[in-house]
Amino acid sequence: MTDTARSGAWYHNSGPGALVAAAFIGPGTVTVCTLAGVEFGYDLLWVMLLSVFATLVLQEMSARIGIVTGRGLSQVIREQLHAQPLVKFVVLMLILSAIVVGNAAYEAGNISGGRLGLETLLGITSTGGSRWLSLLIGVIAFVLLFVGSYRILERALISMVVLMSLAFVLAALLTRPDVGAIARGLLVPSLSDANLLTIVGLIGTTVVPYNLFLHASLVSEKWHSTDDLHYARRDTLVAVSVGGLVSMAIIVCAAAINTAGINNAADLALGLEPLFGSFARTFLSLGLFAAGITSAITAPLAAAYVVRGCMGWPADLKHKGFRLVWMSILAIGITFSSLGINPIDIIRFAQVANGLTLPVVAAMLLWIMNSRAVLGKHVNTTWHNVLGGLILVVTVALGLRAMILVAASL
Repeated sequence: MTDTARSGAWYHNSGPGALVAAAFIGPGTVTVCTLAGVEFGYDLLWVMLLSVFATLVLQEMSARIGIVTGRGLSQVIREQLHAQPLVKFVVLMLILSAIVVGNAAYEAGNISGGRLGLETLLGITSTGGSRWLSLLIGVIAFVLLFVGSYRILERALISMVVLMSLAFVLAALLTRPDVGAIARGLLVPSLSDANLLTIVGLIGTTVVPYNLFLHASLVSEKWHSTDDLHYARRDTLVAVSVGGLVSMAIIVCAAAINTAGINNAADLALGLEPLFGSFARTFLSLGLFAAGITSAITAPLAAAYVVRGCMGWPADLKHKGFRLVWMSILAIGITFSSLGINPIDIIRFAQVANGLTLPVVAAMLLWIMNSRAVLGKHVNTTWHNVLGGLILVVTVALGLRAMILVAASL
């Protein structure tokens, strides 16, 4: 096989991982990583390294479910609980409330984040007159989702993920970071009550519960044979690693500014311009725009996949119920973004809530991954269970400690 043929085969057998990366690198990630860098410098880079590893472990399990069963995670859970109607009802209601309601709340932040990027890039003052940009982003997301073609959606998001990755990494390089300090931040954990909520937020914005549902559904539509498992694993490894690199790049950018008043990437872009030139502002603004629009597409899509699995709808992107769900999520996002409500506090709260929801979803995933009735010979190995168990224990411990801190501050 020639190099050209190999690269073509690699391109053809990639995609779902990029959509997962597009989903977790949204304005929420940008905001939390920015605040982590401003408040703690490079000290929390180790959290991103841990989060990327945890994401790889859990998303590989999710992809395995999708390929082996040909169904999404919520559908598999519904089928496994068919003999216990009360338990099934409670579990599905928890999933629907956590994912659908949560994504509706995120969507305003996603669209507002994309709008902030455009405003900063174009030098537009954030006033009522610029809120038409929210509608513009919503229309772009609507068109891509309404077309109902997985291939078009996949290629559009891959292109925007590439743009986003280049923008943030180039911006980080422009800050001429201290390589030694970055190495220490990556390898020497720093944990205290002062940074615990930020740590939980960083984990929650990377190991995203709804991505576990989204990934299983996406790979079930992309691949249809267990022979393709190696493609899914490679796709996941590349995409999640790139996503982690982007998150770290945002932290590095934010660490370059030792000043108050930086609350999001738009502030960060303006703050970097006097120090590192207009290119830094341009790259960060482009990155924020791409992060906003990709998440504005994937959040409604993920919610629709979850509802489809819970309701047992057919696997059709043009199904009326499927379209109604993502249209509703998108409409809520456009409406609240256009009202000018500041999304920053909502985004921070949502990321911490993600971190607290993760243990529940991870526990359900591990339960399914050990069912031979579902996965046959592709059930978890001992190492899969050990790694998944460690992730579960760590997230539970951090989540409990975070809840104690929040309760104590009330």
